[in-house]
Amino acid sequence: MRLRSEWSRCSAMSLSSVKSFFAEKAPDIDVIELPRSTATVALAAEGHGVEPAQIAKTLALRVADEVILIVTRGDARLDNKKYKALFSTKARMLDFHEVEEETGHPVGGVCPFGLARPHRVYCDISLKVFDEVVPAAGAPHAAVRINPDRMAQLASAEWIDVSAI
Repeated sequence: MRLRSEWSRCSAMSLSSVKSFFAEKAPDIDVIELPRSTATVALAAEGHGVEPAQIAKTLALRVADEVILIVTRGDARLDNKKYKALFSTKARMLDFHEVEEETGHPVGGVCPFGLARPHRVYCDISLKVFDEVVPAAGAPHAAVRINPDRMAQLASAEWIDVSAI
């Protein structure tokens, strides 16, 4: 019960940081809160009425001593050869606790907005085929609908090609 209470508190604080981010930088974008979890690509796609590919999932990885975030389409996976060519290292995902500590967001709500610490953000070019994508918004039941170029601009992201579909 204590762990669930801590998770709920963190999720609420994370959602609040994302709402504050949008209130300041893009007040025309609303955070959508659904009554149930959208923590997986399948649940998010169903909940928001979009194809799984339109879910913009945020991956937290470590490159040497730095944490980076890569936002890619929901049906994609990292292409290890492309990743290694770009970052000169093998992809290493953060564990559950590191993700929350570094981003301030719980797993299932990770996004490039309202971060607890500044991190380099990258958006995979696979997102550019959509007019609108749906990234999480700091909680496993929250998201936003946004144009991929605007998402990259708001997150100060660089476009890269590291996904395989």
